[in-house]
Amino acid sequence: MVPLSFKKITERLNTISFPEIDIVIGIGSGGVPAATMVAYHLNAELEVMTLNYRDEQNNPRYEAPVVLQKPEWNLEGKRILLVDDVSVSGKTMEAALKQLPGLNVKTCAMKGKADFVLFPEIKACVKWPWKA
Repeated sequence: MVPLSFKKITERLNTISFPEIDIVIGIGSGGVPAATMVAYHLNAELEVMTLNYRDEQNNPRYEAPVVLQKPEWNLEGKRILLVDDVSVSGKTMEAALKQLPGLNVKTCAMKGKADFVLFPEIKACVKWPWKA
């Protein structure tokens, strides 16, 4: 397991050239701490979209990610960054993107697959600083 500190994550955030972003949407629940850091870094608004796919032991609960809380936002004309902590298969990110059709959305993950990936070199499990 690879340990990451808030300091390492902040240092990596400073190396990424993000486009102008109006709102960061964190995929809850795992992506909320990561999205909070990114929103703060970008001085952007923060919202949370609650989806679930895996249990606490990282085993799939459902055949596909399930939207637990359907967002009711007016995001027309906003530049959106969708953030999750990990996006290995991309299924949760894809399910979240389906909730934002026709909008200007980029994706970001701490590790895995996305438009912006903070730690693409990490393939192992991560010990996140926000998890005990």
